[in-house]
Amino acid sequence: MTKETAIKLFENKKVRSVWDSEQEKWYISVVDVIEVLTDSANPRRYWSDLKIKLEKEGSQLYEKIVQLKMGAHDGKMRTTDAADVDQLFRLIQSIPSPKAEPFKLWLSQLARERLEEIDDPELGIDRLMEYYHRKGYSDSWINQRLKSIEVRKELTDEWDRRGINKGQEYALLTDIITQGWSGMTTKQYKRYKGLKTESLRDNMTNLELVLNMLAEATTTEISKEKNPETLAESQEIAQQGGQIAGNTRKEIEAKTGKKVVSSLNAKSIRRIKNE
Repeated sequence: MTKETAIKLFENKKVRSVWDSEQEKWYISVVDVIEVLTDSANPRRYWSDLKIKLEKEGSQLYEKIVQLKMGAHDGKMRTTDAADVDQLFRLIQSIPSPKAEPFKLWLSQLARERLEEIDDPELGIDRLMEYYHRKGYSDSWINQRLKSIEVRKELTDEWDRRGINKGQEYALLTDIITQGWSGMTTKQYKRYKGLKTESLRDNMTNLELVLNMLAEATTTEISKEKNPETLAESQEIAQQGGQIAGNTRKEIEAKTGKKVVSSLNAKSIRRIKNE
């Protein structure tokens, strides 16, 4: 399975998803769907009880549920139950919720939009820009963010070619790069900005995004030249890429007298702009 993970939003609630490019379908976290539909304080327990109920009723739905690794609240990739759109339609019938019909429409739109974006990639970019505009981001920031996505994709493609595994190894190399240029690990950086499950990049300033891009783009170019064969060699390259951007950060701070790495997050940036 060629997988691409994503976070989708339904009524401002996160729904973890994985796109299977071979089957051309979404797999969506069952626990997240249950949390959206029921507002349960313990959606995992709700799902556990529902599985028992379905089994007693003779339903074979659970047999078709797959387990995929998705980002958890602690930032780590953890295995969770996931279902495709057709399976979720059947599952929703077993969950009494006033949100069931709106959620079904959302699921249908999600599947349709993804297929449209495959036929016309510009649609995906347009929808992403619309999403950030709705969140109140400036045009200049959105342009930087879109470029950062492109730079990140080039880096992960390079890692794929070097046999780096998604999940823990991606996170390890990303941590090395982040610490190299910012002086903090990803976890420390998010804590500094007051973030929990939010995207770190979505809460960076323009300058932070630029330096993060420099670090990742440099890592990509060094990797292409050195052709690393082991994870340890890729770690060394990630450190070099991060350090180069880190030196640039220090030069900027020396010239401006200001810290580049900011505790500001998206909410505080928008509040300042509005004031």
